[in-house]
Amino acid sequence: MVHQFSTYLPISARCCPQGITQPALRSIVGLALWITVSGGFLPAGLAQTAAPASPAPALLPAQDQAYTLGAGDRIRINVLQVEQYSGESEILVDGTLNLPVVGSLSVEGLTLEQSASAISAAYRRILRRPVVTVSLLAPRPMNVGIAGEVNRPGSYTIALEGTQFPTLTRLLEVAGGVRQSADLRQVQIRRPQRTGADQVINVDLWQLLQTGDLQYDISLRDGDTVFVPTATRFDPAEATQVAAASFSTNESQPINIAVVGEVFRPGPYTVTGTARTGEAGVPGGTQGLGRLPTVTRAIQVAGGIKPLADIRRIQISRPTRSGETQTIQVDLWQLLQSGNLNQDIILQEGDTVLIPTATDLTPEEATAIATASFSPDTIRVTVVGEVRAPGVVEVPPNTPLNQGLLAAGGFNTRARTGRVQLVRLNPNGTVDRRAISVDFTEGVDEAVNPVLNNNDVIIVGRSSLANISDTLDTALTPLTRFLTLFGLPLQFFRIFE
Repeated sequence: MVHQFSTYLPISARCCPQGITQPALRSIVGLALWITVSGGFLPAGLAQTAAPASPAPALLPAQDQAYTLGAGDRIRINVLQVEQYSGESEILVDGTLNLPVVGSLSVEGLTLEQSASAISAAYRRILRRPVVTVSLLAPRPMNVGIAGEVNRPGSYTIALEGTQFPTLTRLLEVAGGVRQSADLRQVQIRRPQRTGADQVINVDLWQLLQTGDLQYDISLRDGDTVFVPTATRFDPAEATQVAAASFSTNESQPINIAVVGEVFRPGPYTVTGTARTGEAGVPGGTQGLGRLPTVTRAIQVAGGIKPLADIRRIQISRPTRSGETQTIQVDLWQLLQSGNLNQDIILQEGDTVLIPTATDLTPEEATAIATASFSPDTIRVTVVGEVRAPGVVEVPPNTPLNQGLLAAGGFNTRARTGRVQLVRLNPNGTVDRRAISVDFTEGVDEAVNPVLNNNDVIIVGRSSLANISDTLDTALTPLTRFLTLFGLPLQFFRIFE
């Protein structure tokens, strides 16, 4: 559709109804306007009862304003019955038009109606009551800026499709989507005016998500600046809805985060929404698209959670565009117990996930953590000494020592079955070595059947009988070799018998 506006003849040039003079008509019109605008009193018998007051409607955003012209716009000017002054024209870089005969005329920042009036006034010097119509043929590309809680703030040039202007949500999509720390209720559009201060339009995009009311999706204008502020509080339920919005972060875009604390491989990672780790300490894969990365997926990428992790007090440290850092508390125990997916917080670029160490963990809680999806499937334990299959064995997390021995085939006939040695590398670099009495009838117990950690080493010693046998063998081996050498000459002479 082509937008057009025209100037009209003044009222003095129009015909009055028969029998009514122009002064009388002006008096009637003036009285009607005075009654409508200023609330003047009507004669007795004509007064109307005011309608009962209704509740104030919800605050809606400012309505879209008329299009204003600028450099690059292509317009068509029609001067009624003067074809030589009509035709198509493009507004120059300085915001002016070159009109036949009258020359240069500035229309920068004018609406189509205002520009038609300005052109009519310019031609009034040579024409009597010129009637001018201005139509927009091809709008110029729009230059807009965006800052705040978006993934790619900056300046953008957006081409218009016909006369359809890009909206606020379209600009958010072009800028990579809003971040999880965005406050959608306080979005601001700053619009420059031809004279005076900029106009500031406050937009509540949260209402757009809740109601689908397109009035909140404001059409932008050339020169607009959009600012998305930082939210002062974090609501996990709202964050999930924001992540599902059409103007949210692109799901296929990987993000850079850090995971520290009680995970097997702490450090920085580049993650997407799909990750799974098999063995403890082996980083999870990040193949697959279509999901936003969350806390549990970040833990999986970092090799899985350790048995002593405190999943009730996980913290996310989140930098914002305002320069401040938000701290978000996460309780994954609620996720395990009640399936509260709001606790599996969606991450954004630059987040740091901290998993603290638990100070009091019951066996039931340890078992629940070990079977969680963000724990590794297996840990690696080395069993050496007098077992049937010594070497590295892979067992599930929170496996007790007795099961680790059985995974290596159990004791052989030379083993000391009453006691083993457990060697453990501590996080601070020290090594613990302790003797543990083995009792296969015991359940999980820190004294006699402790839970194994990744990279633990179990040493199974020899029994007393095996020690005596090995000692005798060591002592008699040289004598056996001597007798063997002494018998060689005798065997040589027996060859000739």
